[in-house]
Amino acid sequence: MITKLIRINPENINPEDLKEAAEIIKSGGLAAMPTETVYGLGGNALDAEAAGKIYAAKGRPSDNPLIIHVCSYEQIFEYTRDVPEYAKKLIKAFMPGPFTIILKKADIIPDTVTAGLDSVAVRFPSHPVAQELIRLSGVPIAAPSANLSGKPSPTTAEHVIDDMMDKIDCIIDGGSCEVGVESTIVDATGESPEILRPGGVTLEMLREVCSDTEVDRNVLSLTTPNEKPKCPGTKYKHYAPDAEVTVVEGSRDSVRTKIKELIAANRGKIIGVLTMYESAYDDAVIISTSSTNKGYARDLFGALREFDKLGCELVFAEFCENDGVGLAVKNRLYKSAGGRVLHTD
Repeated sequence: MITKLIRINPENINPEDLKEAAEIIKSGGLAAMPTETVYGLGGNALDAEAAGKIYAAKGRPSDNPLIIHVCSYEQIFEYTRDVPEYAKKLIKAFMPGPFTIILKKADIIPDTVTAGLDSVAVRFPSHPVAQELIRLSGVPIAAPSANLSGKPSPTTAEHVIDDMMDKIDCIIDGGSCEVGVESTIVDATGESPEILRPGGVTLEMLREVCSDTEVDRNVLSLTTPNEKPKCPGTKYKHYAPDAEVTVVEGSRDSVRTKIKELIAANRGKIIGVLTMYESAYDDAVIISTSSTNKGYARDLFGALREFDKLGCELVFAEFCENDGVGLAVKNRLYKSAGGRVLHTD
């Protein structure tokens, strides 16, 4: 398969430039598209065969449900049923944006998309390219992140090219993603909202709308082998580079002291350090993120991919902050490390 590359300026979209990609979606093919969170691997969400192609291209387990993307409020209710009143408040407050809500699914959504669940995860992205592609396609687009399953999610078209070139029909290059981690997922099928995956819409923001919002126990762990995941990213190891990642968590000084000890104990190996603050670690490859949680989230996946390109065998990731978007960063780091976390305090 030869993958077509389409470059789009998100600030000046010519719909004609997206027509070919829309036709690919309509005809059951796959097109990677930019969103405000990460790049998504899109297929017709009403086509069970297209959903099967998504799983195959990613190497994604078939019990890991997909998120469907829509381009209007009306479509949210077209593809769901029995929407609670609190869910309507959340939809109004956070859509379009980096927010996904799980609702009871309408019969038109194939079981392949939802991994056999009676619920469906719905997202109304704010990215103009994603919105226009959905509109031109005339169907909701099922779109997990456009990376090989388990690898760091793509935040640039170059990341998608690395993983998906010649595996899918089309890649739309719309520049770098603004948020950098996947959307917040909230389960709204119960009596009150529950965060299954943290993201750019934070727990604090959600509680301003629904004060009884809680966080699922699997946010910082993996589900057990016999559990069926309610949403992407809860059962399997995710976001992981080839290098072995260890999260080092605690106060700034204690984290740095511990990482220096770990570097000394692993001499002879190519070691990477992901740091939130400017600092010097001897005998290591250093990649600095922003010192804010928002910036850390934006930079995280690109940094993990860069460590692989630099040949790192071990990566030690600083983590010092827990507030706001920090929960999303912590979630992604814990998943990428497969549970290897050192607490220094």
